[in-house]
Amino acid sequence: MIGSKPAELSPSGQAITWSDSDKSVAVGAYALRLGDDALVLAHRMAEWIASAPELEEDVALANIGLDLLGQARMLLTYAGEVDGTGRSEDDLAYFRDEREFVNCQLVELPNGDFAVTMARMLVFAAYQYELYDRLCSSSDETLAAVAAKAVKEVAYHRDHATRWVLRLGDGTAESQQRMQAALDVVWPYVSELFEGNELVHGLVGGGIAVDPAELRDPTTDYLTTVIEQATLTVPDTSVWHTGGRRGIHTEALGYLLAEMQHLARTHPGAPW
Repeated sequence: MIGSKPAELSPSGQAITWSDSDKSVAVGAYALRLGDDALVLAHRMAEWIASAPELEEDVALANIGLDLLGQARMLLTYAGEVDGTGRSEDDLAYFRDEREFVNCQLVELPNGDFAVTMARMLVFAAYQYELYDRLCSSSDETLAAVAAKAVKEVAYHRDHATRWVLRLGDGTAESQQRMQAALDVVWPYVSELFEGNELVHGLVGGGIAVDPAELRDPTTDYLTTVIEQATLTVPDTSVWHTGGRRGIHTEALGYLLAEMQHLARTHPGAPW
């Protein structure tokens, strides 16, 4: 499943030496990174249940949350299998502390108003679509299978967010103002999506992972097209937030985890 390769190159050109066990740990860390993104955003989408602006949207956001939760379950399960720790998906979801999560900061941002949620979904789904489309060709059979299922789901997420951004941006004066304000909120978190590290670059060299930097142009091209069609402006910011992949998060994640993990930590090991 995971091919053995004696050495690969880091971005600095230095060789990275992989043993089979090292590569398994690296694959687990990569799967955890993707799984944490999906898990945290799934929780954010679930927060809209019974609060969306219309009944049909209530159902749509719940289904998007379930899609993301399904992705998270597969990825977290795989991470626990290959990293040698034997942790289950529940162990990884409910019994890690904030600094142990490696999701990007974008997905943990509070929902805000409906426009903020749509702006966040547009950005993240556009990124995820490009990621999973390429990950379908991974030499790791499990990651490729997860990606093949997820890319179809993410295509819908991207389309759903696109239609709302167009509708709000090219709507009334108020809806346009609020949609532009929402883009301004999420834009400083976009650049982190395209950051890599030596672990990821090593897996890219083995044909397992996708280089996040390669996703920047197609993702931003898509986002720019939608934003311009919505009669909005691509935000101009000199501030770029980062750190999520290293366990450095906004204060919002702590509150999210407190709610998400409360029951499991109160009754550890309880059967359902």
